[in-house]
Amino acid sequence: MDSTTHSFQRRPLSIKLWPPSQSTRIMLVERMTKNLIAPSVLSRKYGLLSKEEAEEDAKRIEESAFAIANQHMEKEPDGDGSSAVQVYATQSSKLMLEVIKRGPRTKVDGEAILPAKAIAASETVFDISGGRRAFIDAEEAEELLKPLKAPGNSYKKICFSNRSFGLDAARVAEPFLVSVKDKLTDVDLSDSVAGRPEAEALEVMNIFSSALEGCKLRSLDLSNNALGEKGVRAFGALLKSQNNLEELYLMNDGISEEAALAVCELLPSTEKLRILHFHNNMTGDEGALAISEIVKHSPVLEDFRCSSTRVGSDGGVSLCDALSTCSRIKKLDLRDNMFGVESGVALSKAIPSFADLTEVYFSYLNLEDEGTEALAIALKESAPSLEVLEMAGNDITAKAGAVLAACIAAKQFLTKLNLSENELKDEGAILIGKALEEGHGQLVEVDLSTNSIRRVGARVLAQAVVQKPGFKMLNINANFISEEGLDEVKDIFKTSPNMLGPLDENDPEGEDFDEEADEEGAGHEDELEAKLKDLEIKHEE
Repeated sequence: MDSTTHSFQRRPLSIKLWPPSQSTRIMLVERMTKNLIAPSVLSRKYGLLSKEEAEEDAKRIEESAFAIANQHMEKEPDGDGSSAVQVYATQSSKLMLEVIKRGPRTKVDGEAILPAKAIAASETVFDISGGRRAFIDAEEAEELLKPLKAPGNSYKKICFSNRSFGLDAARVAEPFLVSVKDKLTDVDLSDSVAGRPEAEALEVMNIFSSALEGCKLRSLDLSNNALGEKGVRAFGALLKSQNNLEELYLMNDGISEEAALAVCELLPSTEKLRILHFHNNMTGDEGALAISEIVKHSPVLEDFRCSSTRVGSDGGVSLCDALSTCSRIKKLDLRDNMFGVESGVALSKAIPSFADLTEVYFSYLNLEDEGTEALAIALKESAPSLEVLEMAGNDITAKAGAVLAACIAAKQFLTKLNLSENELKDEGAILIGKALEEGHGQLVEVDLSTNSIRRVGARVLAQAVVQKPGFKMLNINANFISEEGLDEVKDIFKTSPNMLGPLDENDPEGEDFDEEADEEGAGHEDELEAKLKDLEIKHEE
């Protein structure tokens, strides 16, 4: 699909942390193996693993952690993948500790046997998504799915993601699914027909849908299956039987206007729905109207994601009006749509309804100054616990800087601020920097890259964040900072250089400034220096 091309053309190159290279994954396995066989207080209590056993466990841990982090990245992409890396590391550590506390396996007739406690724990989740993406045939499906028919199992969650089922494999899977469907609460069928011809894929979906019809699910993930309207209707039996869904994921599914209408038609109830994700579809304005109907009937919705869905002004206004009925919204991601000013203003009218709002992702919405100011005013007066504010790529200029800065000054729980790819220039950057000076003890990341910022603005931003206790990254790359300005910023971060992002795309010459502006550059910076002396941002008491 080309749903992202309309708004990502100006983005600078950035370092991608996810996925890790194969060599990095191998290195992690080797490191975990060494840790698992190293004598420690825990190994003295639970027993020391052999090198062979530790290697086997380390590989299994890495594959499991990688799969979980990959799913996190698909559901909550953050640009560079840093959050996925954090999940990868956390899961690896968690699983390592479990293995160490489990202790060495005992063996009977040469076969390893897990302790009863470990078996019980593993039987609540059945997950075949680990390892490389692959097609599976009937024979492999029979072998993979055997545990689902094991006597006394207590599987509540199944994940078939990352495995492409053909028709024969789906027919094998059908009785296995039927055998556990009454116990299931969570089903993940994302990316389960990848690469299959449409006719075969639709038949596979029909088989899965019929097998699971009537199960009482809490969570359903059908993402990455190129559903379209035909695919949505192929899952009709399953969707129509769901009255208690709390989470629904339909990301990267080719959800067009017709498909969105089908979802709206087939779902009998969304009264308990807390999470609804429609990321990366071709929904458009008409499809947004159908999604709006779903939203209107989801009174306990907490996490709504409708990013990269080609929604324009009319659809945006409809979505924002519907969202005003959802008073429990905590996380709102509408990035990369063609909302425009009118939708921005409509969204600002919905914001006061969200008392518990903690994360907003409003980047690449064509908000301009008017839409930005309307949203900034609304956020300032509400959302007291806001932690993430993203408004990148909205053509925001210094004209909106004062209103935006006042909002930021009031949001003392901010951890992440992203205003990259705007036109704030020095005037706007100074206002933002001053807004961040006082308080903001939980701030971790600030991104004002690609904003035509020069020396003074860069210095003010650096001074504002460098002493924050948990701060990790200031990104002011791809600006117009002079060589002297770069030296000043680097000197500010001399005791913590890792907190300053790369500056390789900085252009000291300021190529988009005309000759007259270039000649006046020095005077311009002197004028800003003078303004700084009396500049003050009023913080909320």
